[in-house]
Amino acid sequence: MYAHTHKPCSGLSHYSLLIIPAILIKIQESAAMHVKRSGMTVEDKEKLRGGEGTARFTHLVPAEALGRVKLFSEVRLAPGASIGYHRHDGETEYYVFVSGTGVVNDNGNDFTVTPGDVTVTGSGCSHSLANNGGEDLVLYALIIYD
Repeated sequence: MYAHTHKPCSGLSHYSLLIIPAILIKIQESAAMHVKRSGMTVEDKEKLRGGEGTARFTHLVPAEALGRVKLFSEVRLAPGASIGYHRHDGETEYYVFVSGTGVVNDNGNDFTVTPGDVTVTGSGCSHSLANNGGEDLVLYALIIYD
């Protein structure tokens, strides 16, 4: 069941949960590996895309093993932190929300996101994300080249 009715650039949908495992299988087919949490690269990005505070990225797979995947990371935003409004061209970004609450601006429409929600931002579409809750907002971000 869809959470909302959308225009072509809009994408908040639980249906995407069915797409992401297929994408991960493609990553696994291209490289056999096991990555321990302790071996993952952590990167803090300040005021990402014009947002507030720090976005902490834990890169789940080394860049050289990603193939047509641009990014596959756990992202953590502290209360009040955000990722500014930005556009994706030639790629699609998936967010899978794990914990906390936030607000996604999806092409000018605001949606509250909670654990288990998924957003999809396709090529030509724009979005932003803000943690408006009292605990860290944790999500998995996956960007795939079109």
